[in-house]
Amino acid sequence: MRPLADDGVLSALGNTPLIQLKKVIPDLHFQLFAKLESLNPGGSMKDRAAFNIIRRAIEKNLIRRDTVIIESSSGNMGIGLAQACRYYGLQFICVVDPKITQQNRRLIEVYGGQIDLVSKPDPVSGEYLVSRLRRVHELLQIHKNAFWPNQYANIDNADAHQQTIREIISVLDRAPDYLFCAVSTCGTLRGCGTYLKARAANTRLIAVDAVGSVIFGAHKGTRLIPGHGAAMRPALWYPHIADQCIAISDLECIIGCRRLASTEAVLAGGSSGAILMAVERIKSSIPNDAICVVILADRGERYLDTIYSDQWVLERFGYLPEVVRHSVLEENLCSAMENSYS
Repeated sequence: MRPLADDGVLSALGNTPLIQLKKVIPDLHFQLFAKLESLNPGGSMKDRAAFNIIRRAIEKNLIRRDTVIIESSSGNMGIGLAQACRYYGLQFICVVDPKITQQNRRLIEVYGGQIDLVSKPDPVSGEYLVSRLRRVHELLQIHKNAFWPNQYANIDNADAHQQTIREIISVLDRAPDYLFCAVSTCGTLRGCGTYLKARAANTRLIAVDAVGSVIFGAHKGTRLIPGHGAAMRPALWYPHIADQCIAISDLECIIGCRRLASTEAVLAGGSSGAILMAVERIKSSIPNDAICVVILADRGERYLDTIYSDQWVLERFGYLPEVVRHSVLEENLCSAMENSYS
């Protein structure tokens, strides 16, 4: 996927930086690179999928000027679609639930998206996602000329991320030995995996799921970090989609995010912290001199009131682990500065 020159702000999609992480995990015996998807114009890797789905639907005449776009989202996909729809002059309705952050809700609204709030979870499953999808189908009946991007099943979601892995290979001049992808719709994982397998690349694909997510067959549980894991297995998933799956808890996400901020000055979202902790967990099994790439999905500014808030962490977990306390972060920063000037 490569935006056309006349696609305005959407032409800025992709070609996000690939940087080397040298501080966040001490004494690494392999190279660790991070793809900064936060630098897409809408702030996340979901911008790629949103644009690709809308563009291809326009090309197929599934979307016309008066078509209403309707989607369920916990945040980033809604923002990406709101931006794309605003650029193309399309009406967009985003079905959300009370877990959406106020900032993400406001971003969708600023781009002109209409918020449709589902206030109660499904009475049978207890999940908001089921209620959100039911509401999407209701709205599709109300708006006869409507289009559902269906990020959970649309192959155009996955295809957008073939460009993501192409960019990584272009910078490295080779396929990475390990690629870590956080999962929710499985779009990134499937797109990257499809591209790598078609070229017989010797890359080990690591899926980073959430504790409490059912995507890889685990038991359903409470999850606090939006966009990481899912309460339903998405249609884009298939058996053996990844070589390995690592489940990371909400608290580990928080620790990973704050480590990135305190050591690398990278302010990233929740699933990025999960990916870092997944690397930490299996680092001893990674061969010497291997090249590992992590895809950091979104901006940390969207989590200032949650992941980066000591009060929020205390209220939900009852304590602040040592690596999370600001005093420790400041000590690490001072140490890093002293080393850089010595």
